[in-house]
Amino acid sequence: MREERGMIVRCRACGAETTAERIAMRAVCGCGAWLHCCRNCELYAPGRANDCREPRAERVADKDAGNFCDWFRPASAPPATERPATSARAALDALFRKKP
Repeated sequence: MREERGMIVRCRACGAETTAERIAMRAVCGCGAWLHCCRNCELYAPGRANDCREPRAERVADKDAGNFCDWFRPASAPPATERPATSARAALDALFRKKP
């Protein structure tokens, strides 16, 4: 999301919103999480090569750590990477639960 005075960046760890002209490579949220990290990027895609939709991006081992990726674009909302797997697992467990 872009506004006249900058963009709104939402922290993937705590959900806090910050308005900034640009995100510095070493920007940190008030909760201590890196803002310029893979998990806070619009291109972050678990399961794809390097977990990124940009094929020219260099591999980043720690997806939570701040990095120097030139392809970084702040995500409009934190990615829900854990929720689908958790809900799918819960549905699978419910399906095969032993009946008393």
